[in-house]
Amino acid sequence: MTLDSIAPEALKLPLEERLQLAASLWDSIEDPYWLAADRSDEEAISLALSRDAEIGSGKVVSISHTELMTRLRK
Repeated sequence: MTLDSIAPEALKLPLEERLQLAASLWDSIEDPYWLAADRSDEEAISLALSRDAEIGSGKVVSISHTELMTRLRK
């Protein structure tokens, strides 16, 4: 299975089932970037600066929400 084969099928699910799937997938991930609301202001600013540096250095490339959704629907 690949994301390219799973995503289009998942997007065909009814809204409630997509929400359940999204919650299940989210719960399965150990996110190294826990919610900013769970961080102090200093930690949140540090994370934002770190992410900005990653984009600025070319280590990661950002995409728009529209592009993300287009890729998922392929």
